[in-house]
Amino acid sequence: MVKKVFITIFASLFIGVGINGFIIPIHLINGGLWGVSLILHYLLNSNIAITFACLNIPIFIFAAMYDKNYFLNGILGITISSIIVTLLAPIQYISNLPPLISVLFGGIIIGIGVGFMLREHISPGGVDLLALMMSKILSINVGISLLLLDSIIILFGVFILRDERLLYSMLIVINVSITAMLITSIKRIILFIK
Repeated sequence: MVKKVFITIFASLFIGVGINGFIIPIHLINGGLWGVSLILHYLLNSNIAITFACLNIPIFIFAAMYDKNYFLNGILGITISSIIVTLLAPIQYISNLPPLISVLFGGIIIGIGVGFMLREHISPGGVDLLALMMSKILSINVGISLLLLDSIIILFGVFILRDERLLYSMLIVINVSITAMLITSIKRIILFIK
């Protein structure tokens, strides 16, 4: 349990830096329920972490019925990641990078955090938890599940916010998914080489 808490804190720092340092300053969204929370933040100026926690309730009810371990690991992930994303909010005002650089770095940094969590079957909540369950049911890499679900959310964001710049967010989703896919595959690659 101590290892899981340490990994969750470590991974959440990456997610918090990616969202606050690279995504919010240029008013983009990433995938998952963090992305939906950002859409609501841009529309209603709502608190991102509280919105994220509320949106997760139905997914966690489903996870509790499906697999208690996913539920417990998800509670750990959402609690720590929500706190850290909120604590790191002040860095939103430090970064002023061009959109393409923000997208590339933000996607990779968030992907590192998400990948480390998913590798230990911990989820920062939301769509990542659904992607974990979906990958188990369909026997596909969790990064692929994440890419499919996140792409739907980005397209929804473009439609709702009517801002074509949000198509940059597809690059974020691709970077997050590829990075998470690589990190979650490392164990399998090492076992294959042995």
